[in-house]
Amino acid sequence: MATVELRFSAVPGHVRTARLVAASVARKAGVDEAVLDEVRLAVGEACSRAVGLHQNSGITAPVRVLLIEEEKQFSIEVGDEAPHAAPGGASGTAVDADVEAEEDEMGLAVISGLVDDVKVSTSADGGSIRMTWPTTPPPTAVFP
Repeated sequence: MATVELRFSAVPGHVRTARLVAASVARKAGVDEAVLDEVRLAVGEACSRAVGLHQNSGITAPVRVLLIEEEKQFSIEVGDEAPHAAPGGASGTAVDADVEAEEDEMGLAVISGLVDDVKVSTSADGGSIRMTWPTTPPPTAVFP
């Protein structure tokens, strides 16, 4: 199992770099070429969400992206350190909390539409989105 770890400052400009790295590692891991655009979009959405959560919470810690190559699958986990309030919990005014919750739900809906296997976990210490795609083994050379 090979893992690549990427950490970047919570700045929107770094999301593009994360997308490019994720697509490159996914290609090397054996993710189908036809799915790479979905990988890029899903990673971009997850990273943008994490950047927004860090910025809104005033967190200076970097966003964490794990690219995990396993035997028959490739996973990407995007982690943040923002506190996630329980439903009904407030961060700022009620209007701000409603807008943030709506944006969060929209981002998660986009990711779920792009990736069949998504796991979202949140706590008071942060959260993560783990997305998984199947891989195909590289073709073996056959010599006569």
